Amino acid sequence: MIEKIQARFALTRLGAINLVKACISCTISYLAIAMSIGILYYFTCDVLDLLFNDKNISYGIYLIEFIVVVVLIYVAHYIQYNMTFYNTYKESARLRIRVAEKLQQFPLMFFSKRDLSDLTTTILSDVTGMEQALSHFIPEFFGSIASTILLSLSMFFFDFKMALAAVWCVPVSFLLVILAKRKLNNAGFKDRQKQLVRTEKIQEGMETIRDLKANHFVDEYLTEVDQVIDDCEKSQIKTELTNALFVVSSQLILKLGIATVVIYGVTSLIDHTIDLKIFMLFLIVASRLYDPLSATLQNLAAIIGCDPKIDRLNEIENYPLQTGQETFDPTNYDIEFKNVSFSYQKGKQVLKNVNFVAKQNEITALIGNSGGGKTTCASLAARFYELDQGMITIGGIDIATIDPEVLLSKFSIVFQDVVLFNNTILENIRIGKKDATDDEVKEAARLAFCDEFVETLPDGYNTIIGENGSKLSGGQRQRISIARAILKNAPIILLDEASASLDVESETFVQKALSHLITGRTVIMIAHRMRTVANASQLVVLEDGQVVEQGTPEQLIKQNGVYKRMVDLQNMSNEWKLN
Repeated sequence: MIEKIQARFALTRLGAINLVKACISCTISYLAIAMSIGILYYFTCDVLDLLFNDKNISYGIYLIEFIVVVVLIYVAHYIQYNMTFYNTYKESARLRIRVAEKLQQFPLMFFSKRDLSDLTTTILSDVTGMEQALSHFIPEFFGSIASTILLSLSMFFFDFKMALAAVWCVPVSFLLVILAKRKLNNAGFKDRQKQLVRTEKIQEGMETIRDLKANHFVDEYLTEVDQVIDDCEKSQIKTELTNALFVVSSQLILKLGIATVVIYGVTSLIDHTIDLKIFMLFLIVASRLYDPLSATLQNLAAIIGCDPKIDRLNEIENYPLQTGQETFDPTNYDIEFKNVSFSYQKGKQVLKNVNFVAKQNEITALIGNSGGGKTTCASLAARFYELDQGMITIGGIDIATIDPEVLLSKFSIVFQDVVLFNNTILENIRIGKKDATDDEVKEAARLAFCDEFVETLPDGYNTIIGENGSKLSGGQRQRISIARAILKNAPIILLDEASASLDVESETFVQKALSHLITGRTVIMIAHRMRTVANASQLVVLEDGQVVEQGTPEQLIKQNGVYKRMVDLQNMSNEWKLN
């Protein structure tokens, strides 16, 4: 049962257990309140006997019973609070941590199909929505249902027809909300899509504010944002009105129960088929019965509205993780692609039967036009994605059998898009090796020629560089990234346009620094500048996802093929000048 609850509400096992406890505690709370109905009934009966039969009333007994009930209600609500609110907040923290940990283990394929706003909504909004559901809706719903069933059964014990007159409206009201489930879900789904569009639009503006101002497009953009926000507000209003329509209708049907109790009760009194005490009992019970159920109908609509959130959280929970051996010590670090095929989308192959070997102690450069598959090859070598066909081995070992974290410990990677943190230069470089000393960090920075610009900064290596290195130039940011790779000192180095943002002088220095690193290492370099790959040990030319040429630069020049054409075109571009 616990496993089913976990799956139904996207909970941890402890969260599912606590939810059961919360539902039980809510049921006990409602039953404790219902005890007051019994006391009130018997007190009413004694008052009627006093009026018509002149019998005495034991006020002391009723006072004691009242005090006992109040204490029980207090204790029950105290337990309910701890079981619902306190445990729920701890569960929401566990959910956020679990989602974040899961996302860290996912292959890049997962993220390529989702945008940042979608994932942000899942982590923040969806978990917050479930937090509200677990603390307010679900325990209250099941608690009120359980207590209502018990009260209804007791009513049937006293008088079947009167009980039927009181409870007929309950299943009808719930049935109306349940039948409207699809309508409520569709409204909720459309509302979420509108919210995602709004988030993406605002995020887009924040990321491109410089370009918007440069092109005098700010007013037009703000007009688009206003339109998106208006659409989102209209969608939210429509969703709320849809929920209200069915909930209010159900609540109106529920209120008819009191009317049928009164009508049938009065008719029965006139016909002398029931006595006044039974009639009073059902009036008291009916007045108490429908209040929690009215709130329960709202809770039911809210629970139904949580279904999309639960589906998204379960999708993350059930997404297959990349696994493998936790030890990886190959005899060498030759990377071999064997008939590798890959596609980001089904039916659209990016790589087709790619074969090449990147040898240890050599630089293998992947070149070709944009979209040829160079970056994809590098990503596959680090197991960021899973292959469609073929095999990639390191030292003869299939990387698909190695745990991604263990595998990546053997890689130093410098991406074209550098990611830096709002911290000091020292700490940004230290990411490459967490336990590195300051001297080790500075030596890596020196080899990457970071010391040239660091010395000009007010606080040197302790300078805060801003969000994503906003206080640095593109070339400076790239050199910090290269320094990280140098500090990590891994046996495999991936360079994805590592020198693209560097000037000619800095590029030369960095290449000299990298030349000291290749001893005993495997280097895969992605570059567009032919000057960058001129000293590579091997060139692999990719075109439309296929290897069309392989060999040394000298060999490929002699072949007079794709590589030779690329060199000639770049030489022509270098000679271009304004007339």
